[in-house]
Amino acid sequence: MTYANETRRRRTFAIISHPDAGKTTLTEKLLLFSGAIQIAGSVKARKASRHATSDWMEIEKQRGISVASSVMQMLYREHVINLLDTPGHKDFSEDTYRVLTAVDSALMVIDAANGVEAQTRRLIEVCRQRDTPIITFVNKMDREVRDPLDILDEVERELGMPCVPMTWPVGQGKSFGGIINLRTQAMTVFDSGSERLPQDFETIPLTEQAQLAERFGLEWQTAMDSMELATGASPAFDEAAFLAGQQTPVFFGSGVNNFGVMEVLDALVDLAPAPKPRTSNLLVNKQAVVKEIQPEDSAFSGVVFKVQANMDANHRDRIAFVRMASGKYTPGMKLKVQRTAKELRPTSVVTFLSQRREAVDEAYAGDIIGFTTHGGVQLGDTITDGANLQFTGLPFFAPELFMTVILKNPLRTKQLQTGLDQLGEEGAIQVFKPEIGGPMLLGAVGQLQFEVVQHRLKAEYDCDVRLEGCQYTGARWITADTPAELREFTNAYPQRMSLDAAGTLAYLCTSPYDVRLAQERFPKIHFHPLREHAGLALGSAG
Repeated sequence: MTYANETRRRRTFAIISHPDAGKTTLTEKLLLFSGAIQIAGSVKARKASRHATSDWMEIEKQRGISVASSVMQMLYREHVINLLDTPGHKDFSEDTYRVLTAVDSALMVIDAANGVEAQTRRLIEVCRQRDTPIITFVNKMDREVRDPLDILDEVERELGMPCVPMTWPVGQGKSFGGIINLRTQAMTVFDSGSERLPQDFETIPLTEQAQLAERFGLEWQTAMDSMELATGASPAFDEAAFLAGQQTPVFFGSGVNNFGVMEVLDALVDLAPAPKPRTSNLLVNKQAVVKEIQPEDSAFSGVVFKVQANMDANHRDRIAFVRMASGKYTPGMKLKVQRTAKELRPTSVVTFLSQRREAVDEAYAGDIIGFTTHGGVQLGDTITDGANLQFTGLPFFAPELFMTVILKNPLRTKQLQTGLDQLGEEGAIQVFKPEIGGPMLLGAVGQLQFEVVQHRLKAEYDCDVRLEGCQYTGARWITADTPAELREFTNAYPQRMSLDAAGTLAYLCTSPYDVRLAQERFPKIHFHPLREHAGLALGSAG
């Protein structure tokens, strides 16, 4: 049995950008135009009203930033679009990296005034490592911005791949007249206001050259000249090159004014790839055999790329977000967590519209489904309906910042342990337990992660903690060729040994020299700055 017809209808992509480039606004407009929500802003409103008690959502509202990825599903032109909005803030980049392992393409949003910014560069690197196809949206054209040719030039340099303009702006800022759609050979006239829907904008075919020149004057002429330069210097759109992550189609517009967004939505359906095959390790007679899992295969398989604790403050639940890789999900299915071989019988399985959940009747490869779980599921877990598969590739980065956790009330030790276990499983923070005992250590990529975890420990687990600095500045996961070599190493550095949330052994260091010296002393020990899930595949030694 094959599910090819259903998987071909799926488009699963992430929106990536630097903070403030307009990512969340664009997400809302895509939902609005697909008919998934009635009024823009309701994604935020719903989040706020349903989660007034949830403290970390308060952080999002106070700071105006997204600290958690949201998952949204919508139906547009007979296609099922799974959109993953990622946190733009660099302190939460790990969550974003993991989300990028669950998608087939990315939509990169660039602020037309600022061009490619630091956080976007990091995310581009992750996309490039995975050859993820990228569609580019240059936002805020109704502001005073840089010349479009300049922006294209910078995107090409930063991405290391040619840009193919799909739309082209006429004017900018106060004199922004609209965009020329090179796919339909027509100009859509800009009219500001966030209430307008795509069909409300006036469209003039490019064959009406005289009318356009008269109406837009110098802006029209300048746009035609620069467009000619851009298209002359760019290759023609090549689907194979785009799908291989070797060129990016570029669109211009203004998300807040609903302008140029519909073109992006159409491009996601027309150009972005359907779910792709995924590589897995198949266990045959206890030997790992690499196998390609096809999305249309009938057997269910998926990977947990995110675990979110306490999405509903009233129920203290946790949701495991699973990207389906193959097969079909139907309610009541028997599933198995491959790492533990335990049966998983999820009672409520949902798809998402931001924080609103809907029960799933059926889901296919490419879809993101959420299982309610009470533990026993970790980031990176492979879930199947029986086959012994193991998907790899979910990255954990060695933290660069460490804090010691001091509990203000020692009677809350049990609650603290539960809180740290759950937040560690979720990947909100990395938790290290020193082998020789003593207070738990928290490891983070960015300072804001500590603030959020401290906030959540108090709000969700009633644990008041103080975070204190410690001497550690880094960690490396360690492996050895033989158990004896590993024992010799751990005996030599008992104070430096700790276990992370997945029970993987890590060496804590106080300076970059520590690793170098330990490596010289024990050449057969491998130090890893990157851990893939469950210690199955560790990154290159560092």
